[in-house]
Amino acid sequence: MTGWFTDLLPPVAFTGSPLDRADSLRRDEAAMVAVRRDPAARWLVLDDLRPVVDGDALRWFARDAVPADAPSVFLGLADGAPRFAVAATGLGTAGDPRGVAAALAAGPTRGDAAIYAHARSLLDWHARHGFCATCAAPTRVAKAGYERICDACGAHHFPRTDPVVIMLALLDANGEELALVGRQPRFPRRFLSALAGFVEPGESLEEAVRRELFEEAGIVTADVRYVASQPWPFPSQLMIGCLARATGTGALTIDGEELEEARWVSKSEVRAALAGAGDWIAPPPLAIARTLLATWVNERHADNPEPLP
Repeated sequence: MTGWFTDLLPPVAFTGSPLDRADSLRRDEAAMVAVRRDPAARWLVLDDLRPVVDGDALRWFARDAVPADAPSVFLGLADGAPRFAVAATGLGTAGDPRGVAAALAAGPTRGDAAIYAHARSLLDWHARHGFCATCAAPTRVAKAGYERICDACGAHHFPRTDPVVIMLALLDANGEELALVGRQPRFPRRFLSALAGFVEPGESLEEAVRRELFEEAGIVTADVRYVASQPWPFPSQLMIGCLARATGTGALTIDGEELEEARWVSKSEVRAALAGAGDWIAPPPLAIARTLLATWVNERHADNPEPLP
């Protein structure tokens, strides 16, 4: 892939939050008491981790409208006004998380999807980490929701994000570049996407890309290139999008467990799928897999600076 570069990437869902996370405030307990009492403070309500919305925008509540004892976290500042997320029920209609997230990402305020991802991941982590992983004693919330402390053994626990590589293997087939897409058994028929997998302990991102492509499809790759990343709040992963050059013939050996089918596709086939006119279904705009496909299709080269149609 020597000599290629990409134009500005298409927007990646769950990125672009307008909030200032205001880390210095989180560390100051007195300051956090003050911002909670700020008349401009607003709360985003998550009902069973589903956001309460107004159409395709998040709905924000004043302090006196949310239960005082409900679990909450500080999200940051919006033009100086404090913003929190709270786990509560009965304050409005909460939709299907992924469906609402897709509407938020496509709505007039793209940053709303990023705010929801931030809030959902934090509140979900707190709901599942009430006890110390070291000694099993109860933990308490600290740093405005970005830490839990065990007073029994002194352990400090922080919200976790699991790294996941998601990638397209690229193959030069008689002068035409092809990309590898596949379908997991849980995906619907005709749906094809980029291959993906969790980064394992003691492994670099490049090694994870090469291992996953080999394990799932029998493809040996080199020249791994980073493209973009995406926070994925179901529950809390960081999707790390990459491209990798296949070094062999492109013959596939599908593992049958992680993948049910896989195939090499051309740029014209990807364009058709992205337009909804192909013989397979492309990932939705919410997924970074679509960003990878769109980036590859619209790739520029140093000797051809005009974007491809």
